[in-house]
Amino acid sequence: MIGRLTGILLEKNPPQIVLDVQGVGYEVDVPMSTFYNLPALNEKVVLHTQFVVREDAQLLFGFLTHEERIAFRQLLKISGVGPKLALSVLSGLSLADLAAAVVNKDAGRLTKIPGVGKKTAERLLLELQGKFVATGAVSAQGVVAASASSDIVNALQALGYNEKEADWAAKQLPKESNVSDGIRQALKLLSKS
Repeated sequence: MIGRLTGILLEKNPPQIVLDVQGVGYEVDVPMSTFYNLPALNEKVVLHTQFVVREDAQLLFGFLTHEERIAFRQLLKISGVGPKLALSVLSGLSLADLAAAVVNKDAGRLTKIPGVGKKTAERLLLELQGKFVATGAVSAQGVVAASASSDIVNALQALGYNEKEADWAAKQLPKESNVSDGIRQALKLLSKS
């Protein structure tokens, strides 16, 4: 029903914002990935939106990118996943990280998101298999890069580095690094720090 809003950003109260569209203030819930990239107050913003009608509420969700809205819609199709949980998933992981978790069947990564338990994580992994690349939510290259990065982090943790050190080293690597070269380069970085 409401697919897009263009207006002036009036308020920012995570996860909700108020957008003035020609004198009408729309309360819009946004994932943190969108929230952190919003312009300053009183600036113009364009949001892709999803209108959700429930028995007890009418909710409007907004996203800076079309891909985030596609991912949100995919999450809503999963049994037991409502709009708030879908928003939580998109706030907890970037699209590339979510796609990588799905490709690698990494339930542990999903259970770190508030509100996602082991069973929900497994259901998400099962239901989202093949959905992101098929819908164009993330590029196949982005999934491969995120997958390689995840493999590098896992390998470093297996070698005794903690998660923070492993994540830091993986983020320093060029995006096109393959797993074996990435591990070698990450070990060099970690030995210098």
